[in-house]
Amino acid sequence: MMNMDRRKFLESMTATCAGASLVSGGMLFPSLAAATETSAGAQHDNRKFDELTKSLLVDWCDGMIRQQIDAPDDPTLHGALACPACTHIHGRCSDALYPFLHLANVTGDKKYLDAAVKAYDWAEHNVSQSDGSWTNDVNPKAWRGTTIFGAIALAEALHYHGNVLDDQRRAAWMKRLDEAVGGYLYRDFKTVDFTNLNYGMTGVYGFHLFGELLDNPKYTARSDQFAKRLKEFFTEPNKLLWGEGKPNNGRSGRGLLPVDLGYNVEESLNGVVLYALAVNDTELLELMTKSLAGHLEFMLPDGAWDNSWGTRSAKWSYWGSRTSDGCQPGFSLMAGYNPAFGTAAIRNAELLQRCTAGGLIHGGPHFVSHGVKPCIHHTFAHAKVMALVQDKMHAMPKVDDSTPLPRAIASGVKHFPELDVWLAAKGPWRATVSAYDSIYETKGSGPVQQPTGGSLAVLYHVKVGTLLASSMARYVLVEPLNQQPQPGEDFPLTTRIETRVGDAWYSNIFDLKADVKTQETDSQISVTVNATLQDEARNVLPGDAANFKLGYAFDKDQVTISAATSGETAAVEGTSLIVPIVSPSGETVRQVSDHRIEIVKSDGTVVVQSSAVLTIKNGADHRIFNMVPGLEVVPIIVEFPATGSGEVRCEISVV
Repeated sequence: MMNMDRRKFLESMTATCAGASLVSGGMLFPSLAAATETSAGAQHDNRKFDELTKSLLVDWCDGMIRQQIDAPDDPTLHGALACPACTHIHGRCSDALYPFLHLANVTGDKKYLDAAVKAYDWAEHNVSQSDGSWTNDVNPKAWRGTTIFGAIALAEALHYHGNVLDDQRRAAWMKRLDEAVGGYLYRDFKTVDFTNLNYGMTGVYGFHLFGELLDNPKYTARSDQFAKRLKEFFTEPNKLLWGEGKPNNGRSGRGLLPVDLGYNVEESLNGVVLYALAVNDTELLELMTKSLAGHLEFMLPDGAWDNSWGTRSAKWSYWGSRTSDGCQPGFSLMAGYNPAFGTAAIRNAELLQRCTAGGLIHGGPHFVSHGVKPCIHHTFAHAKVMALVQDKMHAMPKVDDSTPLPRAIASGVKHFPELDVWLAAKGPWRATVSAYDSIYETKGSGPVQQPTGGSLAVLYHVKVGTLLASSMARYVLVEPLNQQPQPGEDFPLTTRIETRVGDAWYSNIFDLKADVKTQETDSQISVTVNATLQDEARNVLPGDAANFKLGYAFDKDQVTISAATSGETAAVEGTSLIVPIVSPSGETVRQVSDHRIEIVKSDGTVVVQSSAVLTIKNGADHRIFNMVPGLEVVPIIVEFPATGSGEVRCEISVV
């Protein structure tokens, strides 16, 4: 790296970024520059956020360059980013040209300029189409909607760092951008809700950026057209963005709209925030302040986004969503309105750093411990937003982590009626209970079953971290070229009651009509769930043993999970309570007795005790890994006794 060690290199970047010019080819774009100067004049000590995002950007760009294919005699490969996890090249890998060009400008290192040029040229040879679009995959019939993201990356690269290109290349890239915007994007992005809402919400910002950069009021007019409808898409009372469904306005049996936390915080809300700041729409900024706060309720204290319940949780990767960009722009740029937003931007970036190895983001905390290779899509998508916050760092409001996250200091239980999801907090425990019944479904994949049925979707302890984290009922490749196959057994991580009769699998996690009630006292939060065991087609378990009552009790010392058949009916033989405790390979697991299991973590020992016999699927040393959300678990099984009481109880504590 230009013969300087990493520390000196990062120090040099700090000085260079502070004076980086917002020019492209010697031309300043006044209104865009003004938008980035919203907080200029107020000098804040944002050193932690600055150094963190800069370090990640350098690490990821160097990691991507190591994966960039050098095959000048083969234009189908030359300049593409090889994916360690996938057998195909990701069509959007040229999005990396923006972070590459950023580093080329602020460091002067030619390797970054070369990487940007090669990525752009690969896309022009392999995914560029005659209507100006770029396909998502190396297939001319593939989805073209992701052109909006590639066009924004190209526009930001040209706006902030076009000066590092020679005149001829810069003019060619500007022309190509105009072809994308004036062709496919203007033709097909006619309404803000023409498909999943993340496209239109990103387009609000994109068309404004294009109009300013290309000096074309037709494009800014399209942005303003989209903006007029933005306020339609926020729920009451928590201002959560809806529209991630098929159809995007489809209501569930409970009358609920489709909401996905991952896409909202990592993509859609960024677009709205960037647009609102650019045009100084104070009313929209007020809405964004409320909406970001509503979404922030779901961030766990370690910076994870709890998207266990989301409609598109097939792509939940604990830190966010597999192919979106990251939450840092929206939350950092709005930290002047709520300082906890700055904490969110930092905590999530720290989590991304912990999930990074070898210069690439892995799709969850336990990819490395389980030996699962990373998909490079995570890295080139998230590198873009790190470049963007670096380009806006001089104009940032105060961004630090002195203000605690809402869930870090929460106490009590909160119901989100637009989701039928409950967040509980008592002492060191944080929990999510979901009865959300908005099911995402495509023609190719069928229904995507996220946790519902009154599932205890997440359990977190402030000392030892996440202990329960749900997955889909079955790991479905909704987007086969954007998801990695499940390695090994497809075992859902959701805490549940289940029984198997022949080939049929019945569980409460398929019940879309489960009834959830909560009660709170000074010493305890209790949740009672009435649910039926159903299969994936919503057929109820035959006989009298389908109805169950689940209970979750949270006090400062322990969490108790109980399950019992309703009335006098005994459970069907083989019925079990499944409690998959999050634990990476390497942690010691002790089966102390038939009724007690201990899992030794670095900051405490997790104790699981039960009224019935506890077993670990395939033995104490066995771990099951699930791609959603990229975690390993110790799969503990509590089988209902063949005789006697129709109830089992399981207590979880940390000592």
